[in-house]
Amino acid sequence: MEHLINKQVKNIQISGIRKFFNLVGGVDDMVSLTIGQPDFLTPEHVKVAGKEAIADNFTTYTHNAGLLELRKAAADYVHSKYHLSYSPESEVIVTVGASQAIDITLRTLLSPGDEVILPGPVYPGYEPIIQMCQATVRTVDTRASGFKLTAGLIKGALTDKTKAVILPYPSNPTGVSLTEAELKEIADLLRGKDIFVIADEIYSELTFDASHVSIASFLREQTIVLNGLSKSHAMTGWRIGFLFAPEEIAKHMLKVHQYNVSCASSVSQMAALEAVTTGINDALPMQAEYKKRRDYIFDRLSNMGLDIVKPDGAFYFFIAIPDWVQDSSFDFCYKLAMEQKVAVVPGSAFSEFGEGYFRLSFACSMEELRKGLDRIEAFLNKTKN
Repeated sequence: MEHLINKQVKNIQISGIRKFFNLVGGVDDMVSLTIGQPDFLTPEHVKVAGKEAIADNFTTYTHNAGLLELRKAAADYVHSKYHLSYSPESEVIVTVGASQAIDITLRTLLSPGDEVILPGPVYPGYEPIIQMCQATVRTVDTRASGFKLTAGLIKGALTDKTKAVILPYPSNPTGVSLTEAELKEIADLLRGKDIFVIADEIYSELTFDASHVSIASFLREQTIVLNGLSKSHAMTGWRIGFLFAPEEIAKHMLKVHQYNVSCASSVSQMAALEAVTTGINDALPMQAEYKKRRDYIFDRLSNMGLDIVKPDGAFYFFIAIPDWVQDSSFDFCYKLAMEQKVAVVPGSAFSEFGEGYFRLSFACSMEELRKGLDRIEAFLNKTKN
């Protein structure tokens, strides 16, 4: 019966991140620097709020868009943090993680034949959804621009079929962000055009050298902002995301959301309410620790002679495989895992423009990082000989 399956689904592949993680998982003494999941625990007061919700039998459906109290708090949160203004009643949707926000955004906006501009290398979670919408991905090579999708690169990729531009910054896998000036230039380029900007800002609270700026500050009427609590509050399993969009767009997204999941988990929503109110600054100690790790890794990798762009957000390094190595990124990472027992993600998992690189996640302890970097250094020294 497999021949009857939707061909768009049959043609998509399992994420290269997960594929490689599963391949090397279960090996004894493996140092895993692969998955982008915070190594911190959900803050205790947030967990208590979830437990209290269960004890109070708050286990029924909520409004499709989410609890109004949570939507108000989420709107206050992004206003306080990023100076964005959205109506809780009509411009905020609580989603099942940022992943579901991506899904309903793309399925609301895209029609067959539309084109979506993405920076490459890029997180692999966008392209399959675009393809299932029978739209076309136009991945733009950002390797020469420090992994930044600039206004100039966007302009060169625009066609009369362009429906949306995705700005996933701070970036997975590269950790880079766009500056306020760079965002303004993109806003000026796209303003007044029939093109949406999808700003995936899930790592917005994890920036190291400057505060996060959203392009919605300059192009609100064309921008959909996606965010959530997975990274900022170490709440990956709670599955709470937020979608912010102008009312005339959000009302249609809400229809897709309604038929997709009805609503996000009521228990998780109560935990999220605690996170964005009492826990509004819960990310700060995590951010400080990630910055400490980033600086340590940058020094170590620089001393190894590796070509790297210093990340200014998220918790990843995207590292060029040295010229003296002739292997593909997959083979390099597989040999590294098998010979030195340290797992990183092949750059090929992040589009064709990731080939020749590997991603290292520093969402793990300093002890694990030291051990992993020692092993990477030993492996590289061996490949030189």
